[in-house]
Formats: sequence, C-alpha cells, structure tokens
Amino acid sequence: MRLLIALLLTSVAIPPSLRGLDLDHVPMRQKDVVLTFDAGGDAAGAWRILRTLQRKHVVATFFLTGRWVNQYRLLARFIGHRYPVGDHTYHHLPMTALSDSTVVREITTGASAIRLRARRDPRPLFRFPYGASNSRVIGIANRLGYVSIRWTVDTLGWMGAAHQSVYGAIHRVVDSLRPGEIILMHVGSAGDVDGSTIDTHALAGVIDAVRRHGYRFTTFPASWRRAGRP
Repeated sequence: MRLLIALLLTSVAIPPSLRGLDLDHVPMRQKDVVLTFDAGGDAAGAWRILRTLQRKHVVATFFLTGRWVNQYRLLARFIGHRYPVGDHTYHHLPMTALSDSTVVREITTGASAIRLRARRDPRPLFRFPYGASNSRVIGIANRLGYVSIRWTVDTLGWMGAAHQSVYGAIHRVVDSLRPGEIILMHVGSAGDVDGSTIDTHALAGVIDAVRRHGYRFTTFPASWRRAGRP
C-alpha cells in the first residue's frame, strides 16, 4: 500500500478531459485513423508486419507487454526506435480481477521493461489486456500518467482461421471507418487456437482499403505525449 501511495503521489498529469475514459476513438473531424498493434503473445509474423508498415509508409502505435519485450529484445528495440509505444502491462492479466497494488505493479513493471528494451517511455499510452477495465483500474492508470486507449474496431485476427479470414479482417475495418477510428490488430499468431497469422496477412489489405476510402494514418495527439512526460 505504501508503494501504491508513493507512486500515485509522483504520477504524471494527463489532460483532464481524458480522465476516467476508456477511449474508443480519437476525437477529430479529419479523415484520419490510428492503427495499433498489441504485442503480448508470440512474435510470429512480426517482422513481416514491420516490413509492410515501412514499405507502405504507415505509422502505427504498438502496445507492448513487459514480458514480450524481454523475450523479443531485438524486435522491441526496432519498434521503439521507429514507432510510438504504449504500456500493455507486464504479464497481460485481466486487471479488474487484481488488487490496486497488483494493478500498479503490472503497469509500472511493464513500463520499466519497455523503457529498458524499447528505449521509450510509454506514457501516456496504456491499453488494458483483453479490454478488461472499470472505473477503479482506469483511475489508477490515470493517476500513473496514462490515458486508457481501447479501440473502435478489432479485426478479430486473434480468433484464428476457423473464425476469421484475411478478407473478414479487412471488411471489419472498412465497415467501421470514421474519423479518429482506432484499429486493433495483433503482433503474433493465434497461438492458443491454430497458430494462424491473420492480422499479419491482412495488414497490407487493411492499409490499401483505408486509403481507398480517403483516410490517412496518424498517431495519438502529440499534446497527450507532452502531457505524459515527467
């Protein structure tokens, strides 16, 4: 408990308008979308994702777990050197089932690993594993200097080839297109299902489809990142 109090007292301010929210889109009028990747499982197809982003000149934001960056150090360094990163906890546990002190430890140890391996401070970008959040854990993340980032659309590539296809993943993104859309994809395979890499193979098609509809790719506002610095 003393650790929790000390960390909250030394936390970083975030914009008041973003407190208490689990943000499912970026408020904007221009036709921009934010492409995000969660990395908490394996890294199957990760290098292909990075090559696709570079080849098509697309910026993306990566939400990394501490365990993942410790396991895939070269990938973590590469991503941190080129892209914005956010905290996705250390162990990828459902946070609503944890005590306050354990929530704090998951967030802060994840951030420490990201700073070490990716050479980036992930604040103020945070995503709850499995999207499992409530007002209590969002409040803790806010007081630690994080904006809670959810998503507008999940491609569902993590469900595996029996439940999703490359075409289906692309179609979900297009059907949800709106200014400020946050797209969720995953680094790695549907390892617990069938080992398929739907998102890896769908990425180029997602990018092309978004652009055909007159949208561009952007990142989260720089003002949030400035607010998240100590």
